[in-house]
Amino acid sequence: MRVLMLSKACLVGAYQTKLEAIARFPDVELIALVPPSWDDPDGRVTLERCYTDGYELLVDPIRFNGHYHTYYYPTLPQRLRQFRPDIVHIDEEPYNLATWLAMRQARAAGARTLFFTWQNIARRYPLPFRLMEQQVLAGSDYAIMGNREAAGIWQAKGYAGPYRVLPQFGVDPALFSPPPARDHGRAFVIGSANRRLVPEKGVDLLLRAAAGLPGVWRLRIAGDGPALPGLRRLAEELGIAARVDFDGPIPSGQVPAYLRDVDVLALTSRTLPNWKEQFGRVLIEAMACGVPVIGSRCGEIPHVIGDAGLIVPEEDIDALRAGLLQFMQNDDLRREFSRRGRQRVLEHFTQASIAAETVAIYRSLSAPGAAVPLD
Repeated sequence: MRVLMLSKACLVGAYQTKLEAIARFPDVELIALVPPSWDDPDGRVTLERCYTDGYELLVDPIRFNGHYHTYYYPTLPQRLRQFRPDIVHIDEEPYNLATWLAMRQARAAGARTLFFTWQNIARRYPLPFRLMEQQVLAGSDYAIMGNREAAGIWQAKGYAGPYRVLPQFGVDPALFSPPPARDHGRAFVIGSANRRLVPEKGVDLLLRAAAGLPGVWRLRIAGDGPALPGLRRLAEELGIAARVDFDGPIPSGQVPAYLRDVDVLALTSRTLPNWKEQFGRVLIEAMACGVPVIGSRCGEIPHVIGDAGLIVPEEDIDALRAGLLQFMQNDDLRREFSRRGRQRVLEHFTQASIAAETVAIYRSLSAPGAAVPLD
């Protein structure tokens, strides 16, 4: 099978381990097409060429960089003629121009297509994006839904084809692994690691919950964004600024070491009218490192944690504080959830397992006349 994947997400080096895992299957010949960079609102993301064994990583320019709805690859028709893929894996949402053009161009070249989506809130887009979305839903051969709610959203919008609920990326358990030993003589460390510090991530709730904790503890907050100044002020107002470290953005290669240094990882997201947690990747990263997790009942978080951590109602500061206190005071509980979390990742969320499920989708698409089962 010749597979061409379009994925600006694979600019991030850690995500490329999934591509290596896909390429290890002997019946897959993989080419990944990425832009040289992506102009994200929070700063430019440039290509990290880290894990490229077994497949070809091509870098082509894109038009309208940084515009989610209108960017596209002008070189794609040429790449389709060169590579002649059997499958074009469009690792993008179905409502944007890049996906619409890629689907049309791939089908014209005789390739089958699939798209990926995280979207777990029903949105109605203006023209022409609504029409492009409808045509992608009608014309794609397969869809990968990043969370359970996405499946219902897209079926309600008219998608009637086969799909599978599967995260976009997992983790490499060799990179995200438990430390040899933890220093039990230091303060109890609560961790929060978000790329963007915005109100929906609920870090203010974590500060308020921590402020009522007894004993010796520290709170480490990673990330940057518009909510940061307010969070600093809140820590001062609560009288806990001396116990809170604002660590800024953590480079992807340093995330495993950062997580290994905390005793519990909290993801306290809150649902807003236009947003809810689509996955919570930091949860599986922490779980792979043997770090117990506590999360709010927002979006996909409860499904990611399962029975391998504590789940509390959204915006319930008392319940959050009680959960943190359980982890602080109960070594056996921490050890048990450390074990469960690591095991859950090994069973469901490794790059290798997600790659294997992705290749199974490719095989079902490439089999002549084969029916593709719904998830």
